[in-house]
Amino acid sequence: MSVVESFRHEVEEPRGYRIHDLPTAPAEHRLVGRDAPRADAAAKVTGRAVYGTDIARAGMLHAKVLRSPHAHARIVSIDASAARRLAGVHAVFTRDEATGLQSFGTMVKDQPPIAIDRVRYVGDIVAAVAAADERTALAALDLIDVRYEILPPVFGIENALADDAPEIFPDAPFGGLPLYGTGASATLRAAKNVPYEFRYSTGDPAVWDECDRIFEDTFHYSRMNHMHLEPFVTVAEATDEEIEIWTSTQAPFNLRKELSRVFCLPENRIRVHVPLLGGGFGAKNGPKADPVAIRLSQLAGGRPVRFAMTTEEVFLTVSQHAATIVVKSGVKNDGTFVARQSTVLLDGGAYSEHSPAVAEKAGYRMPGAYRWRHIDSMCRVVTTNTVPAGAMRGFGGTQATWASERQVDLIAQRLGMSPYDLRIANLKALGEEFVPGESGIDSDLAEGMRVVADAIGYHEPREANTGTVRRGRGVAVGVKDGGGIYKPAMARVKVTSKGDVLLSCALTEMGQGGHSALCQIVAEVLSCPPERVRYSPIDTDNTPFDQGTNASSGVAVTGQAVRSAAENLRRTVLAWAGEQFGFDADSARLDDWTVRSADGDEHPLFPRIMAVFGNTGFEFSADGFYKARNDHNAPLEAPCVFWEIGWAAAEVEVDTETGKVTVLQLAVSGDAGKVINKIACRGQDEGAAVFGLAQAMFEEMRYDESGELLNAEALLYRVPLAEDIPEKFVSITQEQGHGAGPFGAKGMGEGGMLPVAPAIAQAVADATGAQITSLPMTPERVFTALEQSSRGLE
Repeated sequence: MSVVESFRHEVEEPRGYRIHDLPTAPAEHRLVGRDAPRADAAAKVTGRAVYGTDIARAGMLHAKVLRSPHAHARIVSIDASAARRLAGVHAVFTRDEATGLQSFGTMVKDQPPIAIDRVRYVGDIVAAVAAADERTALAALDLIDVRYEILPPVFGIENALADDAPEIFPDAPFGGLPLYGTGASATLRAAKNVPYEFRYSTGDPAVWDECDRIFEDTFHYSRMNHMHLEPFVTVAEATDEEIEIWTSTQAPFNLRKELSRVFCLPENRIRVHVPLLGGGFGAKNGPKADPVAIRLSQLAGGRPVRFAMTTEEVFLTVSQHAATIVVKSGVKNDGTFVARQSTVLLDGGAYSEHSPAVAEKAGYRMPGAYRWRHIDSMCRVVTTNTVPAGAMRGFGGTQATWASERQVDLIAQRLGMSPYDLRIANLKALGEEFVPGESGIDSDLAEGMRVVADAIGYHEPREANTGTVRRGRGVAVGVKDGGGIYKPAMARVKVTSKGDVLLSCALTEMGQGGHSALCQIVAEVLSCPPERVRYSPIDTDNTPFDQGTNASSGVAVTGQAVRSAAENLRRTVLAWAGEQFGFDADSARLDDWTVRSADGDEHPLFPRIMAVFGNTGFEFSADGFYKARNDHNAPLEAPCVFWEIGWAAAEVEVDTETGKVTVLQLAVSGDAGKVINKIACRGQDEGAAVFGLAQAMFEEMRYDESGELLNAEALLYRVPLAEDIPEKFVSITQEQGHGAGPFGAKGMGEGGMLPVAPAIAQAVADATGAQITSLPMTPERVFTALEQSSRGLE
């Protein structure tokens, strides 16, 4: 089999976990694959860790914002004079103070820092106040008088695309498109209320004539909130000439670039500091609290301003995309896949945010893990008067996988085939191109399917379903391109006279253990204990460039830059030592700041460094860089760095009288390629799996007829609780060894989310015959599907 190693983590009982240790790592990998201590563990468990919410500056003011109560309205007038006169108020920001500020967004720049001529959703920021304390700022908001002229709102994808729908952006915002390669293209303002459209096509459409059966199905995907524990928060010290912020962002350099546009300042006049993040899951890309905090600081004469949103405000800032997905697939009678056509419609909310990039990926990933002779995919972003939608864990892959995998199950049912066997017959092989011109699949997909199926006893005999409570099993696989298409990453490694190491790069730590994994890579290359490596704080003035912590790129892309920097440093040190001690540097090795020559002699470096450079000593330093090569043959203009694969298998119990679904077993697996840190890999897969469970069973942002979000607070928004975790929950980390990252590693963290919902839905169908096509699988939806299914109560 292709799996080099795999190891399981099980929840056997509520009281704890059992971890099966990996075999001893090979000698050349003394640290990689082990559970090195988390670099941030002590600070976090003792409460010393500094997050954005902990930042305090001398003389700091506090910001609060006034949000629109209307989904769509023209702003007739704003009178903030009473608020300005209130004691303790130092600055008020309305459209009157927005002159010269530019809008922001990915590809489409349509979101202003504050509402100018109209509001476009309930929660749009209309005014902001900076005061001595939050209580005063809130009191000032009550004194601001805003008059509106109500405009017809547009809710839902279908309504927004209707011929008589109001146009939410009558004037075209500024926008630009990236380069696309063979078969891919995109269009701005493709239709009314469609700011971006992506298309991909390959193969000969004539193969539709060879299909024995053609099936077309429609699927619906619900909107989720990211639910990161730390809210959006920014502390800004700014003048008209210079900006410095401390902020919770996943992409400090991208943020610096956007702020440069918004405030019309050179990037070297903008400095971004990034402390630890309390979760992000994609939401902390692009400006969030930053423009308001910065502008208020400018208006307050440069005094620092802190804008920390509440959890309720986070709900009103960004979400995941709801989606309607139509999939048409042509197959042979024996189940061979031939052609697939898909239309993905993403509810982008009021502003484009990261929607174009998500749409690009959702459309591109619609073929799934399977071999098709012809593919035709189209994905549109649809503007509605709801909370803007942006990047979220899975980044379009969750929507695509839900529809793709669900239709595979429907096809299997119609052909009278096993869903498992149908998948195995059509899965792409190891090394096979995802689509023409793209990189090859770097995992054995069939092997991963076997691993999760065996984990729940998928093929084992079962008792007949005869009562009102029925059991079923399901499997699914999700595939997404990882690492970021254009993503460049840089890193710098320095070492002091005594061998103390500093790693500097812009991977943000948001709970995933990325800093620890990168420090482990450096320690491996330099043959020193991980405790000797420190991750330097992120500061765009001094930290080497990185596009952002997204696309599971931390180890596979930034890790390659880190490894390159560490290897360059090692060569520099050994070359210097060879000159000093008179030996061949190419045959020497570095071992915990001692050089060992080929003849076995040991040469401690510290004494010689001090002898050469004097009391001040010296620092050795080296940089590293990594980026995937550009190639116009690749549809997205550069081949995928690695493929992030998630496999899942589930066993459920369905009460046919109520529609309640209980997940009895859930097994998830990801391929790490090569494990850098074992416990971190486990955490990424299991965390992603719980996200998938949440999407499958619970989470949904619900609106009323006026466009108000009904469950926009933590007490009303249903997320999984500890008691919702299946009694048998297994994660299996595979090491198939084909990764492009350091030592053969691949990224992890998103793949485990992709297949969970379709695996559970297949299990429901296996138990009852009812095919679920909308998420989440609430008892009401399941009961309705049972009633509609001819097999539902057989």
